[in-house]
Amino acid sequence: MSAPMSHSAQDLAARRTHVAHSSMFLRMLVRASLLRPGRAASALFAMVVAAAVATAMLNLYVDVQAKLRREFRNYGANIILLAKDGASLPQDALSRVDSVLAGRGVAAPFALVVARTRDGQPIVVAGVDFDRVRQLDRWWSVSSWPSASQQALIGVRALPVVTPTSLASANVPLATKEFDLSFQGKVLRLTPAGTVQTGAAEDSRIYISSADFVAWTAVQPSTIEIAASGSPEEVAGMMQQVAQAIPSADVRPVRQIMEGEARVLGKTRATLLAAASLIILTAALCVLSTLMGWVFDRRRDFAIMKALGASGRLLNGFFAAEAAVLGASGALIGFLLGIGIAAWIGRVNFHSPVMPRLSVFPVVLAGSMAVTLLSAILPISLLRRVQPAVILRGE
Repeated sequence: MSAPMSHSAQDLAARRTHVAHSSMFLRMLVRASLLRPGRAASALFAMVVAAAVATAMLNLYVDVQAKLRREFRNYGANIILLAKDGASLPQDALSRVDSVLAGRGVAAPFALVVARTRDGQPIVVAGVDFDRVRQLDRWWSVSSWPSASQQALIGVRALPVVTPTSLASANVPLATKEFDLSFQGKVLRLTPAGTVQTGAAEDSRIYISSADFVAWTAVQPSTIEIAASGSPEEVAGMMQQVAQAIPSADVRPVRQIMEGEARVLGKTRATLLAAASLIILTAALCVLSTLMGWVFDRRRDFAIMKALGASGRLLNGFFAAEAAVLGASGALIGFLLGIGIAAWIGRVNFHSPVMPRLSVFPVVLAGSMAVTLLSAILPISLLRRVQPAVILRGE
């Protein structure tokens, strides 16, 4: 009676079995490629095209979405914070808003009064933080921003109102056209630093620094304009947080900005997904046709394996593994091509680089393997019907 097999002998036998299975799989994969090289190449090409398109679309969608959101932020605020009943906001309102934004946007306070010119004409004067306004309202057309105390930024329609008639059309520097404004008996002398033109209410206003405004009028800001970055859901969440942080104020969305942004992003998403889905579906049909042909061309090989004792589960596993290798190879090659395509589209159409996103690769890899494995379901069902006796007799 022979002695029981040692653990080392068992490990050696297991390794040899594993090597044999791996070698058989590699031979089957090579034979599948060599038996009908044109068919295998067409399937691989289809997966490469699908993976390349998916990679390009995903990279473009993520990058273009970020670019569009930055462009929309250049159009000003998408949230308005207003004090109730014409009162002023709490003195720490701006710090509360900054705490909610946490670097995901910019906020600028505004305080407004109606002052009088030397001729007694009414004019709207706003006290602002010029550094914040420059970040918030980049779309303003400004000739020169104020940089010192008692300098003013004047709307193009307000300039003739505050400039003396004798100097209105004179060819003299704007900085020499000093003017006085009065509010509740207090007079403030200002020097024009530049003009602003927007085509809206800003053209009829005068803007001065918040420090000069509060020292002159003792009026605190009553409005904070906020340009919040993020998806519509994230912006809505920040609106709720601002409302909770400052319950004494009304928080309102600027619907033209928010709805326009959501509409553009939605159409962009739908267009990219529709194009990618159509190409992926075409690739799936091509892969299905190829795998069906593989089963037909290699039915004799599968019949011999069944006759030698291979189980249906083993054959199905081999076939699914071949499909998975096809999907993984197409994903890898297509990902590299897709990055180049996305960069080219970004340079030609958007005149800016599209950064490659490595986080897209797992999605493309999983999607490519899923497409090939789903396409293998029908061929695997045909593989189960292979009858060794019938095939080997040549029937």
